[in-house]
Amino acid sequence: MTTKTTTGTTPRLYGRDAELDAVAALSERLSSGRSGVLLIAGEPGLGRTALLARAVRDFTAGRVLHTRAAPAERHLAHSGLHALLSSAPSPAGAPLPGTAPSHPVRTPGGRAAGGPAPHSPGHEAFTGLAGAGARRPATDRGTGPGGLPPLGLPPTLPPSSGTPPTGLLDLLERADRNRPLLVCVDDAHLWDPLSRAALGFAARRADSVPAVGLLLSVAGHRAGAQDFAGLPLVRLGPLGDRAAGALLDDLTSGTADPLVRDALLREAGGNPALLTALARRLSPAQLAGHAPLPRPLADGPALNGVVGGRLAELPPATRDLLLLVAAAHEHRPDGCGADAALVLRAARAAGIDPAALDAAERAGVARSTGDRVRFDDPLVRRAVHRGAPLARRRTAHARLAAALDGDRDRLARLTHRALAAEGPDARLAAELASAAVAPDVRAEPLQRSMALARAADVTPADGSRAARLTAAAEYARLGGRPHRAAELLAAAREGAAGHDAVRGGAELVRGALALRDGPVADAYEALLMAAALLDPHDPEAAQGARFAAMEAAWAAGDSASCLAALDPRPARPRPEDDDFRTGMLAALTGRFGDARGPLRRVLDRAACDDDPLRLLRAGAAALVLGDVAAACRVNARALAAARARAAATLVPLALEHLAYAELRTGRHARARAHAEEGLRTAHRSGQRNVVAHHHAVLALVASIEGDRTLLAGHADAALEVAGPHGLAQAASLAEWARARADLGRGMALDAAARLGPLVRPGHRRGHFAVRMLMAPCFVEAAVLAGECAADARTAAEEFAVWAALGGDPQAPAQLARCRALLAPGPEAEALYAHALARHERAGGDFERARTLLLYGKWLRRRRRPREARGRLKDALYAFERSGATVWAEQTRAELRATGGAAARETAGPLARLTPQQLRIARCVAEGATNREVALRLSISPRTVDHHLRNVFALLGIRSRVELSRLVAREETVGAG
Repeated sequence: MTTKTTTGTTPRLYGRDAELDAVAALSERLSSGRSGVLLIAGEPGLGRTALLARAVRDFTAGRVLHTRAAPAERHLAHSGLHALLSSAPSPAGAPLPGTAPSHPVRTPGGRAAGGPAPHSPGHEAFTGLAGAGARRPATDRGTGPGGLPPLGLPPTLPPSSGTPPTGLLDLLERADRNRPLLVCVDDAHLWDPLSRAALGFAARRADSVPAVGLLLSVAGHRAGAQDFAGLPLVRLGPLGDRAAGALLDDLTSGTADPLVRDALLREAGGNPALLTALARRLSPAQLAGHAPLPRPLADGPALNGVVGGRLAELPPATRDLLLLVAAAHEHRPDGCGADAALVLRAARAAGIDPAALDAAERAGVARSTGDRVRFDDPLVRRAVHRGAPLARRRTAHARLAAALDGDRDRLARLTHRALAAEGPDARLAAELASAAVAPDVRAEPLQRSMALARAADVTPADGSRAARLTAAAEYARLGGRPHRAAELLAAAREGAAGHDAVRGGAELVRGALALRDGPVADAYEALLMAAALLDPHDPEAAQGARFAAMEAAWAAGDSASCLAALDPRPARPRPEDDDFRTGMLAALTGRFGDARGPLRRVLDRAACDDDPLRLLRAGAAALVLGDVAAACRVNARALAAARARAAATLVPLALEHLAYAELRTGRHARARAHAEEGLRTAHRSGQRNVVAHHHAVLALVASIEGDRTLLAGHADAALEVAGPHGLAQAASLAEWARARADLGRGMALDAAARLGPLVRPGHRRGHFAVRMLMAPCFVEAAVLAGECAADARTAAEEFAVWAALGGDPQAPAQLARCRALLAPGPEAEALYAHALARHERAGGDFERARTLLLYGKWLRRRRRPREARGRLKDALYAFERSGATVWAEQTRAELRATGGAAARETAGPLARLTPQQLRIARCVAEGATNREVALRLSISPRTVDHHLRNVFALLGIRSRVELSRLVAREETVGAG
């Protein structure tokens, strides 16, 4: 995020660089004598007015006419044009008779809003434009310039409605053409119809008038209106997280407590005007976190201050109907709108004409789409509901409850009854809480959370209230609202103190929240505490807490803590839970033979299961068994189950497990697609730990595809969260991705340096479940770099033990490849052949291509170029099928070194070089030293130096910098 600023009093605009660039482009067109138009569209509070004000301040090339529409005059013919022309200066710099400029007019020399000096060359034309807005005596009401009616008539005497829409364009054509003119109209959609027609007519023909620009702003829903159709459009959206955070830090001078800051940013939803209003609403003690925040944080007055203007002019019946729509939304706040049939039934019962909705649709406030009624802007919905007095809100909910009948609507009816209740009602609270958790009631997690929270509100002060708030927090967590879950837990804290079952439930939710968005060590302790508290009351929930604690320890790379979490056996375990526990205990202690039976039973049961959590555990069991194809199937089923239940927290987790399984099978494109979707959903549901794991998967994909920028971005993003949250698995995957990218570019020394600490014993040792997956890369890098031979042999021996366990179908082929790299000449060839045979059984183009590439290199070094070319061509085609571009390029270089024709040959000056010289030139262009080039190409540094001298002579260059530029230029041309 960058912030464009200017000196002086110009306000800062955060997160609007693209929009400011578009405005600057318009100004540049005017400065060069051309014309242009730009339409800025956005919902209230997003900064349309601020953007136009900034444009006025920044425009110094000529004159500016700037006005803002007055809603009270929207029904007066030509009132918009009158306001615009009244903003023009008079010849002497005074306001026009009977008017006051609505905004100052800027001139290039800093002249005040007085226009050109009297008798200057441009004076006559400019005053012709300004004079069109001047009042005339009532006795002189003839035509104005160009045959137009006198647009400057008092508003009480509007011109004829039959005026053609050419008036404004005619006036612009008479302006001084020696200097640019920028016309800014804010809220142009609020102009009267005749003025809008003239403005749109002029905007669509602006190119016919030199050096005139029109910069207009309209509400988002009016961007496609007939008057503005076809104009170049820039839409303002909510501010991004970084931009909104920068604005808030500016507003508060950086003094806001981190938790308060997060709450303000969430509540504002990227709307800068609302964010400003909320920050100014809080006292210094509240901003610092020393005093409780008001609830709700954005109340009715704050919301109405931003979007209330759209509601003020609506008829009373329309506002009553909109309150019913907003109240119906409360049952499903994140849904796709209110049930139209329900709203209309409630409206008719209250004597409200359903046609009252038409006015809201014309105003762009709400609209009916099929069987739903929805607000176009969520802020407007919140303003309608929170801005209404409490008594009116209760009445609206009571009307909705009365309009609902039948068992299918039981949860919604009880929720609205509770929202209409004036005080505690134990019976209603019990009925609502029972319906909220009933398995036969079809409802999404957030609906259940809302119902339980309201049941707690009408529950008398006893332990039931804390239990219901805790259950509401768990459903909020499942629905992807972790911050709402934390608020509900805080509300439940007082009542939870007296009962272990309620305390255990609260700790379970708290630990589950930390597992996805906090230090996993904290999550581990909270989850074990929850298990201990729940054991006597809810053994099944206690077992779930222990499985979650094991997951936290797994993410942290702590195998001992994994065992500790699984060790206690429940008194009456469910068969599927007991099999998973027994199998994982055996696998973590190295008894894979004992693990196979229980884990296979877990996997078999998954075929007919629809619980997403159990399916995710089955997917983990499949990976431990080495059945990566089954892991893909089961995790895909878990994803479908999570989506069917609207479990927003579990969807990104299922996508993470699925993407990782696909990565293990070599389906890199599928892994990328699922990880990118998982990244978006994890961000939306506030799960930074899941975000980090998705970044790690995407970094591994980028290490194959060869995009260095993407690789660095994903690896850095993964490590940024993995470090403070203790995510050893994500950190190991990110470092592996970096090392594998180094290896793909031929930088074996760098790859070995990255992987060595992760593979060798020591405090920097990699994650226990990832370490052996990295071992083949380390062996390859160490051998090609000519260093760490002893470490490479040790890693290969350890990898052999692990491969024998059957945890990875690719491991036998990778082991044979490692042994070939370490073996003396006669033995290596047989081992490469054995590796290729094992690849045929396991499948997977990428790993097979890597073996073919190494085998081809080995053959070339033994002066068997014909055989090497065959292996290298097979490798090249396999890399291309895998999308492994960087590896394919390395293979092409090897093919050229054998004298074979690669798929893409070099043209231009580089074509003068021999294959070996070209390989050396490319390595040097990447920044490699002579020694590093020698290691990559298995030649001596002296040979590199000799070839490099010849390269310089052939290309007519004198330095490595010149070589780097030449190679980059030639390869860019070749790629094009």
